[in-house]
Formats: sequence, C-alpha cells, structure tokens
Amino acid sequence: MALKEKLGKLEFIQKGLKKDLVLEDDFSQIRMVGGADVSYAGGLAYSAVVVLDYGDMQLIEEETSKSKITFPYVPSFLSFREAPPITKSVSRLKRKPNVLLVDGHGIAHPRGIGIASHVGVLLDIPTIGVAKNILVGDYTAPEVVGEVSEIIYNKRQVGFAVKTRKGSKPIFISPGHKVSLESSFLIVKNCLRGHRLPEPLRLAHTLSNQAKNC
Repeated sequence: MALKEKLGKLEFIQKGLKKDLVLEDDFSQIRMVGGADVSYAGGLAYSAVVVLDYGDMQLIEEETSKSKITFPYVPSFLSFREAPPITKSVSRLKRKPNVLLVDGHGIAHPRGIGIASHVGVLLDIPTIGVAKNILVGDYTAPEVVGEVSEIIYNKRQVGFAVKTRKGSKPIFISPGHKVSLESSFLIVKNCLRGHRLPEPLRLAHTLSNQAKNC
C-alpha cells in the first residue's frame, strides 16, 4: 500500500478517536503523576514510563519495554509509531498514575489528536502533551522564566508555551484526554523542578535512553 493511501486511512482512524476525546477534568485528587517517553536505536523503540508522587515528585515506580519499530517517522502521525510501545510500558505498571504526561502534543495537532490524546483515548486515562517543539499554532515567545503564552490554532486556544528555564526554549503544553486546558498547565507547572522539562518527563527521557544504551 502506498504511503499516501495508508496515511489517508490513518487520518480516518484519528478522526474516529477524536470523537471520544474528553477535554474536561475527569479525575478527583491527583496523588500520582506519570511520564512517558520513547527512544530509538537499531530499529527498536525503547519506551519508558515513570510514576511519581504528585506532591514531592519522588519516584514510586518505573517500567520499560522494547519493541520493533513498525511505522516510520511521519510528522502528525507520531501516534502510530509511539503509542504501541507506550501502552505496552503503561500496561506493566502496578501503580497507575492519575494523570500521564506524554512527550509530544495533545490537541495542539493538525487534526486535534496528537500522541498524548491518542494514548489517552486508547487507555481511557487523563493525559497531557508536553512537547519540545511547536507543531501547529501561533504564539508569542515567552522570554522570562515563568512567562506563559497562549497557543492559538484555527482561532481557538489549544495550549500554552511556557518558559521554564533560563537559556532554554519554551515547552509546549496541551491537554490530551480527560484534562481541561487550564488544568493541563497547572499540573505541568506543579511538576517543574528547575529543569526545562517537568520531572516525570525528564526522568522518563533519562530512563528510555538508559534502556536504549544497555
């Protein structure tokens, strides 16, 4: 099957998943927050998921998985490359996080369903996308640590650009599933500990790289 034809079918799948998206808070008290990231080497995907205490950001549990890469890197179709290894790692957790941060976008996506939204719908859990690069939308670049700018796409707000560390580019936050726009920012803000990335994603990134290099 030609890639163009395949992508058309995958767009159809994304539109179907989008119908199940919930962009309101569907959790009560947050006790544990997770982070998920994927690294690649030698045709393999190394997924890592960590679970931290939401109050003090102490590590509670971590899991990794190794999978064959079954889909090429295609912008805006990252979900079909990374969702399988991420869901595999999450399924191994004994302690499930109340909210999962995913390296990538939520609704700040051309079709409104990035990797964080995709994973959230598949697992039926609250998720938030936190990305290092913008995919869609316009924003005013924040220049001071703590400064926040709205990301606007198709005349509506889909996320936030946040300056989290001096000398670093902003991160881009958007709700994935079962989390409101406002809560997506507040939850990520609570997870910041002086680094560019929120602690769950920083640790997941480190863990996935360690798994890759073992």
